[in-house]
Amino acid sequence: MTWTEAVVVSHLLMTPDITVIDLAPDEGTEFPAYTAGAHFPAYTAGAHIDVQTDSGPLRQYSLCGPPENGHYRLAVLNEPGSRGGSRAMHALKVGDRLQISAPRNRFSLVTARRHLLFAGGIGITPLLAMTHQLDAEGGDYTLHYCARSRTHTAFVPELTDNPRAAFHFDDEGPAQMLDMARDLGEPQPDTAVYVCGPAGFIDHVLGKAEAMGWPPQVLHKERFSNDRAAAQRDADGSGGFTIRLASTGAECLVPGGSSVLDILLENGVDAPHSCQLGICGECVVRVLAGDPDHRDDVLTSGERAEGMFATCSSRALSATLDLDL
Repeated sequence: MTWTEAVVVSHLLMTPDITVIDLAPDEGTEFPAYTAGAHFPAYTAGAHIDVQTDSGPLRQYSLCGPPENGHYRLAVLNEPGSRGGSRAMHALKVGDRLQISAPRNRFSLVTARRHLLFAGGIGITPLLAMTHQLDAEGGDYTLHYCARSRTHTAFVPELTDNPRAAFHFDDEGPAQMLDMARDLGEPQPDTAVYVCGPAGFIDHVLGKAEAMGWPPQVLHKERFSNDRAAAQRDADGSGGFTIRLASTGAECLVPGGSSVLDILLENGVDAPHSCQLGICGECVVRVLAGDPDHRDDVLTSGERAEGMFATCSSRALSATLDLDL
């Protein structure tokens, strides 16, 4: 992975537990790139970057600013139970340097007549970028933004005057609560649905959509965690299996409790990876033979049918998997 040096040029605590961070290219002195107009590479709405600080683990954060601005904006929820990445991000100060990757996008806007966006809490971040892009392109959309309360909701001032944004707060009146029959409704031609937020929120929205008859191909999601893969990785009592590398014919045993990615890296294989949770898609390779046990939360059913496989979280139902590595 190629890393780029970035400098923190703004660090604003927007709610008691959400900080918004602006990053600009770092040229070694006090914000020269930011003030002189230097720009990061462009990205499309829904993209995320990897971030590596000196004191925190590698994490992925969605870019939530206008894609054409040339700097990168992140909104980070401080999660006490996390691996430490959010605490490290909240501890940053203006002028601090950190390493970031180029943007990657597995949650981009698709071609559609209309777009329905459903955000739960900090899941607003990729969807906010989508509203910026759709506004710039003249796209038709509605954003439904669900959160515990106004005081814990980021970007309220930015979205309050947007006629295509609706807030739904847990501690306010029942009339404004999210109502899937009203706010999603029956399937509409050439309409795409996007959802991001906590696992329970995503499952609720997608479950209601599927029950209403929305076809799977128009439902798009992005998760920030993969609880199923993490739990199974930590307490996996399944038997081992063998992976075979197409490039060399080398075979490696993957025991219970270890991921395919773990074994690839232990054996010196230059395998792509990033989140190690099955949510970013960076580690995906093709299975040439064998029966995968998919445990990721990033691949579509079509991609799985084509042989795509997330080495960081998925395992095998067959004794051997042949990988295109």
